Amino acid sequence: MDIKLIKTDADYQRALNRLDELFDAPIGSPESDEADILGLIIDEYEKKHYPIEAPDPIEAIKIRMEEMQLKQVDLIAELGGKNRVSEILNRKRKLTIEMIRKLTVRLNLSAELLIKDYQLLH
Repeated sequence: MDIKLIKTDADYQRALNRLDELFDAPIGSPESDEADILGLIIDEYEKKHYPIEAPDPIEAIKIRMEEMQLKQVDLIAELGGKNRVSEILNRKRKLTIEMIRKLTVRLNLSAELLIKDYQLLH
């Protein structure tokens, strides 16, 4: 096992190629251990060099609705009526604190994500 820190894009590519070679290694084998370590090192490099921005609150709601196979009508209790759900999801109206509280429970999203500011469309 010859693992080094990833410092360049070339190092990153080599690490990805090696991880691909080791991907199906039997659990508990030296190759599996190497794959685990490579995965951690690759993850750290990607967090630093290819950060993924969290979606804005409305996108987060839409993504979670898709994951949970929910329709707009399913959020009436949390957002206060069919028209209100539409206004929120179409960025015509901002989320209120009460809506955020209810959505954190219903959609299992963090309040920190839902309180982020976002632009309304007019």
